[in-house]
Amino acid sequence: MTLHDRDLHGATVTIEEIPPVARFSLRVRDKDRAAAGAALGVDLPDRVGDRAASGDRTLVCLGPDEWLVTAPEQARDGIVRDMAAIRDGAPHSLTDISDREITFRVAGPAALTLMTIGCPRDLRRLEPGRAVRTVFDTAQIVLWRDGPDSFRLDVWRSFAPHVRSLLEIGRKEIAAGF
Repeated sequence: MTLHDRDLHGATVTIEEIPPVARFSLRVRDKDRAAAGAALGVDLPDRVGDRAASGDRTLVCLGPDEWLVTAPEQARDGIVRDMAAIRDGAPHSLTDISDREITFRVAGPAALTLMTIGCPRDLRRLEPGRAVRTVFDTAQIVLWRDGPDSFRLDVWRSFAPHVRSLLEIGRKEIAAGF
């Protein structure tokens, strides 16, 4: 038995679509980050890939001036209102992208192996608690590593069937011991 076989022997992985959330793309200059963080109730992380959370809101730094904001759907109007209230003093762009993306959770002992079928990154180096923009096959995704064996993929709705299909093929191959 090879190391590869031992790693996959009996390993399982689940793929599920998780319920929708409110999602926003936030662009804000460095000098206005504190005001945006105060309005959102979460300090904006400053290193690409870092995420911060407070209560039910999570922010991920995707670029030097770009953050992904997630919250329960019922928080959507409050986020829009709170950010509009600071617009004059802290110019920013807040775009609701909730309907653009869906999220898959990939979890289980073989999750890391499954993710490597479509993601060119060395996912062993993506620490739990971080999230990054990357690709899965040809689809741009935001990849969250929630734990050693747990990932989330935010994928554009139009690419979701393709990504889901590849994940299912990979899951079946892992189950068959390939």
